[in-house]
Amino acid sequence: MTKRLVVLHLAGRYPLGGIGWQAVHHVLGLARLGHDVFYVEDSGTHPYDPRVKSVVEDSSYSVAFLADVMARFGLADRWAYVDGVTGVCHGLSRERLRELYREADGLLNVCGATELNEEHLRCPIRVYVETDPVFEQIRVAEGDPQAIGALGQHTHHFTYGENLGQPDCPVPMEKFTWRTTRPPVIPDLWDAYPDPAAEHFTTVATWQNVGKDVQLGGETYYWSKHMNFLKVADLPGRTRQPLELALDVDDEAARDLLARNGWRITSALDASRDIATFQRYIQRSRGEFTVSKDLVVRTRSGWFSDRSVCYLAAGKPVVTQDTGFGKYVPTGAGLLAFQTVEEGAAALDEVNRDYARHCRAARAIAEEYFAADQVLGRLCREADL
Repeated sequence: MTKRLVVLHLAGRYPLGGIGWQAVHHVLGLARLGHDVFYVEDSGTHPYDPRVKSVVEDSSYSVAFLADVMARFGLADRWAYVDGVTGVCHGLSRERLRELYREADGLLNVCGATELNEEHLRCPIRVYVETDPVFEQIRVAEGDPQAIGALGQHTHHFTYGENLGQPDCPVPMEKFTWRTTRPPVIPDLWDAYPDPAAEHFTTVATWQNVGKDVQLGGETYYWSKHMNFLKVADLPGRTRQPLELALDVDDEAARDLLARNGWRITSALDASRDIATFQRYIQRSRGEFTVSKDLVVRTRSGWFSDRSVCYLAAGKPVVTQDTGFGKYVPTGAGLLAFQTVEEGAAALDEVNRDYARHCRAARAIAEEYFAADQVLGRLCREADL
């Protein structure tokens, strides 16, 4: 049955290619299931401008980015961005947006990007889609009233942490029932380019994130990748496979260390300025080599990356740090998990021994385990949509 759905997200708030694709895969994926879908940003926050690496008051760059993303997929009349500074509503009119909130059968708060207000609460079904697990579960276990209140505004809770609640994952699961989901991808938007001449395994990343580290069982778990990149800093010397990082890093010492070890460093913004640039960067890569944030790795959360799913859909093999996802998605061909730098080097060499086979396997994993019709179809069923 067709439902009118609102997807709340942050592609305008963080106008970068990977975030844009996350929005597209949710909005278009739901639309292809037959739903009447609208995209809305109404968080009341200032946008981030990646050109100056700062939060800004002028939303014009964000609005232009979002308008371009939506227009590319026939959604030019199905989005709204409420300026967090001026209150001006771009895309849909403010009146139409209010009407939409009254009409909607449900909303999906992807990334938990929006603190729900009275208008949002009119939607009878309010789905929290957590793309970065562990942080909120620990806040809830600690009795954080803000976290409990924000999550409590939702009727259903989903997480990319597929291993949360399992015996080998120490993350406490309290107060809320968390269902599992995965990052959706629309494979036919990602033509597979298994080009044996492609040279570099690549990834797009931020070196260090701050402000969301958490304590659990007397240990600190870090909301950052940099310590895991440091653990594999000497990887280029262990493999013949060229490696490139499209990296947002201001730490010159870290940049120099990586360069001395043989990593090729390029600009993250140049690789992800918009969704077309981001897609081309992936399609021109040989595959992806990447690490994950400390808190999703050491807790064995089972998390998997939206970006890595895009590589898989493009027929690009992925070698990524083990978070426990191998219990739920097959590894060994097309997708390889590692824990140590030695295992990372061996995985790269394994891919290159039969590159064509691993490319085919990568695409097959995207189609079988991450296709939006399956992932979002299941989510809708479990959320009574």
